[in-house]
Amino acid sequence: MSRDVTVRPATAADFDAIARITADAYLRAGYFDSAEHPYVRKILQVAERAAVAPILVAERDGAVIGSVTLAVAGDEWADIADAGELEFRLLVVDPAVQRSGAGRAMVEAILDRARGMAGIDAVSLTTGDEWHGAHALYRKLGFSRVPERDWPIPETGAMLRVYRMAVQPPRARPAGQDR
Repeated sequence: MSRDVTVRPATAADFDAIARITADAYLRAGYFDSAEHPYVRKILQVAERAAVAPILVAERDGAVIGSVTLAVAGDEWADIADAGELEFRLLVVDPAVQRSGAGRAMVEAILDRARGMAGIDAVSLTTGDEWHGAHALYRKLGFSRVPERDWPIPETGAMLRVYRMAVQPPRARPAGQDR
């Protein structure tokens, strides 16, 4: 079985898998008691989200195993993006395959995408206070905490942590230098 992860834009055929993985990840993490919570119901409306925000999926061996939503300042799905930042939200990996490289692959794809976007010089994200595995991944990839931008979930008061990483476009090699 291949361990390679492909990250690509989501299609309508992916929406059911994205909804299932999102529910499984959020409910297993203990943030919500039920898929009937208003926020969970909102994030499970994948087609509506995809109509206004780019969604990427991680795929392994033909199966969707994760997803993430992107936004820039002013977008409907942006929570914390400042001008010049690409924010990612709702990064989820199927609990059955967490810690298998899918999350890392999606974050690396987001960073590559940000480097190619005009006017974007940083990537930002919000993560739950108790998601220690995610915190470790973000730090390992070069993100830094921005605690002055942390904010509470209005319904619960639980704090969300903000991370940020400056990105620069890939440097062009001088002519004649292939390596």
